[in-house]
Amino acid sequence: MATETTTKLSLDVVDGVGEKVGSVDLPAAIFDAQTNVPLIHQVVVAQLAAARQGTHDTKTRGEVRGGGKKPYRQKGTGRARQGSTRAPQFAGGGVVHGPTPRSYAQRTPKKMIAAALRGSLSDRNRHGRIHVLSELVKGDAPSTKAVAKALTGITERPNVLVVVTRTDEVGKRSLSNLDSVHVLPFDQLNAYDVLCADDVVFTKAALDSFLESPVVTKITAKEAAK
Repeated sequence: MATETTTKLSLDVVDGVGEKVGSVDLPAAIFDAQTNVPLIHQVVVAQLAAARQGTHDTKTRGEVRGGGKKPYRQKGTGRARQGSTRAPQFAGGGVVHGPTPRSYAQRTPKKMIAAALRGSLSDRNRHGRIHVLSELVKGDAPSTKAVAKALTGITERPNVLVVVTRTDEVGKRSLSNLDSVHVLPFDQLNAYDVLCADDVVFTKAALDSFLESPVVTKITAKEAAK
């Protein structure tokens, strides 16, 4: 992630046909923060680990059904002594040191998660890959065609993350049939999804809600007090 590019702290707000309808100022504390790659890596690894189910399981020799009878006498056969046909060396026997159910969750401090998101958004902003759309669809009827046209006018790169408000059901339904588009509500924005996307597109309402969220306002207030 290079950080040697110019950061725009003011973005144009465009409509569905790509025409400028306004502008929005971005706080430097969120969109011009230092990109700490090792920290982001740690947060992303923890997030992916937490998504694992951890329900894998194998049976030990004591859990496999059967094998209670000694297969043959202890001495006199010329063979190695055996006590059960469910020992690990037998086909159908138990598994030694196999996987058992466990949790892969890692404890990640909230400040680290927030710093990773700031660094990811700042990296995308430095490369001109943060965009603001006035609205996804005009009216109350979903339109995949209109949304696809609007996104194509913003970027031609394939993987796009669209950040919406939770109440924008029309927009979410319009985006649901676009394979290369990932949709997230503003309060679930995270470093992993930002880094997986080539471009991040906020709706104007989602960006306003994101900037007014408690975590962001706390950070911007702290920076303003310096």
